[in-house]
Amino acid sequence: QVQLVESGGGLVQAGGSLTLSCAASGSIFSIRAIGWYRQAPGKQRELVATITYSSSTRYVDSVKGRFTISRDKAKNTVTLQMNSLKPEDTAVYYCKAQVLNLPGYIEVWGQGTLVTVSS
Repeated sequence: QVQLVESGGGLVQAGGSLTLSCAASGSIFSIRAIGWYRQAPGKQRELVATITYSSSTRYVDSVKGRFTISRDKAKNTVTLQMNSLKPEDTAVYYCKAQVLNLPGYIEVWGQGTLVTVSS
């Protein structure tokens, strides 16, 4: 079993920064990748950034150059550093783990953390 807990959301003015953290616990050895997703009111959930076990990263075009995903293996934490925030970044942010569960994988989601960017 893998559990994920997000933290770090809040209210920030446009142009500001926030750091989100996703703390993993349980069978962390089985995690192959962790991603940050977001869902704005009335919109579908979208991928923001992912990082694999080997620390390979990927970003959605709208956040490239502004957001950075990283992992701290010692703390079992994945961080999303968000700079130059825009009102359109307002959403509930979720982390999701891709967990090895032979013969395939399962997805484990955190509870989400709200990010509000005021103009």
